[in-house]
Amino acid sequence: MTNRPIKTSKRAFEILEAFEDVQRPMALKEFVQRFDYPASSASALLKSLVVLGYLDYDRFSRTYMPTMRLASLGNWVHSALFGEGDVLSLMQALSQTTGETITLGAQSDLFVQYVYLIPSRLPIWYTVPIGMTRPIARSGIGWLMLGVRPDEEIDRILRRVNFRERDASRRIALDSLMVEIEKGRRDGFVFSQHTLEPGAGSIAMLLPERRFGRVFAMGVHGPVERLAEKREAILAQLRTGIQKLEMKSNPV
Repeated sequence: MTNRPIKTSKRAFEILEAFEDVQRPMALKEFVQRFDYPASSASALLKSLVVLGYLDYDRFSRTYMPTMRLASLGNWVHSALFGEGDVLSLMQALSQTTGETITLGAQSDLFVQYVYLIPSRLPIWYTVPIGMTRPIARSGIGWLMLGVRPDEEIDRILRRVNFRERDASRRIALDSLMVEIEKGRRDGFVFSQHTLEPGAGSIAMLLPERRFGRVFAMGVHGPVERLAEKREAILAQLRTGIQKLEMKSNPV
């Protein structure tokens, strides 16, 4: 019983995200086939979203379509994340010069969440979907975010991370984590390799300004070998762009 609200909420968001994927009206049977939902449950949930004003139902085609109420929900988020557009401009500039996937990540409790991305234009690239979360202690961006916290707090966070990990072999030792964190503190960036999946890597740096108390970092993601070749150019562009952000947020 305690899992029913979670399952219902998960399905509601899966339905809404499906529209982002296909970008057209969808019929009940498509949701049933796509997510293996029971037809009765999917129908009830879709009807609820119609009543709430987030979906529109066309009786002639028997399809559902998001309404402008749904489209307007996140309008404020763009300005909250990007302010006057300087962060987005830096992401776009990195995308143009590197061709790799560019992400903006934020700490969400014990996780790093990718809140925005510009996908790669190059072959052999790695998908990092918007909204994806990763344990903060297993992510290069996460090591940077942990690095701004006192060591005692890092210890407490890691204890919580390990407590949630049922597989004892995947629990992380504090000493090994601190090695990565200290590298990030010393260098001002992290070049993580093979942490997301074999062959994948990222070069990331923290952004200077916190928004709503949240710590953000920007990363360039791609195959490790390709990133290694571009390492110095990526770091130079990140440093220059982030320095400009810092000057703008803290004018003399």
